[in-house]
Amino acid sequence: MNRALTLHDLIVAGIAVAAGIAAGVLLRALLRWLGERARETRWSGDDVIVDALRTLAPWAAIAAGAAVAATALPLTARVGHNVNVTLTALLILAATLTAARVITRLVRSLAQSRSGVAGSATIFVNITRVVVLAMGFLVILQTLGVSIAPLLTALGVGGLAVALALQDTLANLFAGVHILAAKTVQPGDYIRLSSGEEGYVEDINWRNTVVRNLSNNLVIIPNAQLAGTNMTNYSRPEQQLSIMVQVGVGYDSDLEHVERVTNEVVEQVMTDITGAVPDHEPAVRFHTFGDSRIGFTVILGVGEFSDQYRIKHEFIKRLHQRYRAEGISVPAPRRTVTVQQAELPTSAIPHQREATELIK
Repeated sequence: MNRALTLHDLIVAGIAVAAGIAAGVLLRALLRWLGERARETRWSGDDVIVDALRTLAPWAAIAAGAAVAATALPLTARVGHNVNVTLTALLILAATLTAARVITRLVRSLAQSRSGVAGSATIFVNITRVVVLAMGFLVILQTLGVSIAPLLTALGVGGLAVALALQDTLANLFAGVHILAAKTVQPGDYIRLSSGEEGYVEDINWRNTVVRNLSNNLVIIPNAQLAGTNMTNYSRPEQQLSIMVQVGVGYDSDLEHVERVTNEVVEQVMTDITGAVPDHEPAVRFHTFGDSRIGFTVILGVGEFSDQYRIKHEFIKRLHQRYRAEGISVPAPRRTVTVQQAELPTSAIPHQREATELIK
């Protein structure tokens, strides 16, 4: 100390700290009110700005009050420097946490807007959060006077050993990044793997892909396996798809009448059933002279993969009802089996008579 500590110094320092805390509380309340007003606007940028200031501004006010209190006290140059450095580090820490939250929120919003679904690809969110926190940590060390060059060198040397020990984990990490960057799979897509797993992609994180099948169970697939297998994506390049239903009518049916009636049923189903494509053009294609009937394919349009089961269900019910009303038969397969008795050779006739006498 350059001089003795007096009561006046303590009072001024206490007032400065109290003023900083009071300013922090008031700023917190004000920013909370501004956040409520910002949510009512259409522009999402004001939400981000208020969210960033909600944590940073109160802590800055408190740090400013503490800095003023430090200047009011008769501290030595070294102690004053250490106090300023500590307050600066705390302020950088608050700014780092705020930046990590805001930037990850922006990344999550971007992922949701690109995929168009509620689920998000958390792999990008996690990577962004780690990068921002790591940069903030290095800045804090540099502010505290800790040289980060040896630390970076040690991390570079140790990174090789870590990479060798975590080959599978890193393979899944880079496979997930590759999948999302190539846009072959996005959250919300319906996929089917060559190994049989299928369902909606819920999330792609740093290690695995979460798929929800139609029975509402979750299937966990490692990213490396997903990137290295044959896969069908039923949501790309578009969600709408065509499904085929196989039908057959008897040979005595008027095929023109059959086609007209079937097209009318298709139009009704496409208009009435949720998940169908109303502007789908009915298509009936005869293709086979079968054993007992003429086979043909009916092509239906569905909005997305899981809608096909409901649409097939309604189409078959309505088609069967309409065929019965129109007298159109849908015959079951029939086979005529003719059994011919083979004639016995002449040499076997005496033996047959002897056997008959023994039976009598």
